[in-house]
Amino acid sequence: MKRLAIFASGSGSNAEQIINHFHNRSLQVCVDLILTNRPNAYVLQRAEKLGVESYVFNRASFYDSDAIINLLNERHIDLIVLAGFLWLVPKNLIAAFPNKIINIHPALLPKYGGKGMYGQHVHQAVVANKEIETGITIHLVDEIYDNGAILRQEKCEVQLSDTADTVAEKIHKLEYKYFAETIEEYLTKI
Repeated sequence: MKRLAIFASGSGSNAEQIINHFHNRSLQVCVDLILTNRPNAYVLQRAEKLGVESYVFNRASFYDSDAIINLLNERHIDLIVLAGFLWLVPKNLIAAFPNKIINIHPALLPKYGGKGMYGQHVHQAVVANKEIETGITIHLVDEIYDNGAILRQEKCEVQLSDTADTVAEKIHKLEYKYFAETIEEYLTKI
């Protein structure tokens, strides 16, 4: 059995897609824990509804201690998935889980990556710069925002009539279609 921990800061729609994807698969995968840095994040309600335990942490426990690492090790976590998690992952967590932390970014990296480039900020920049395509990047996590080895990129067209909201809809479709599938493929290699 492979055990996943999902970190999320917001609504958790990608987390829900991942949980549902692995619910009745032949590959033995369990989303064991949802972790968030926001006590009012909607992902906590999703976790409860889906029967997945959740854990809320603060900045000090994430950056200034090994509390999160210890929790993940106690639960025998094989892979960490960042699904809309906005904090930079600390070096000690990356060292404890080398090549075992995956993130999804709503753009074709290296474009529109880095600190502050998330969600609507990315889509607004794509539209403002009149890009003709955008997409998603699923990548491993290292010490720099949106910098790790790319596992997969998927593209979609951007029309002149698109707004940040319509681009977001296209990106969500790509995320829901490819994120869990890419996680599953990666799990077969670790």
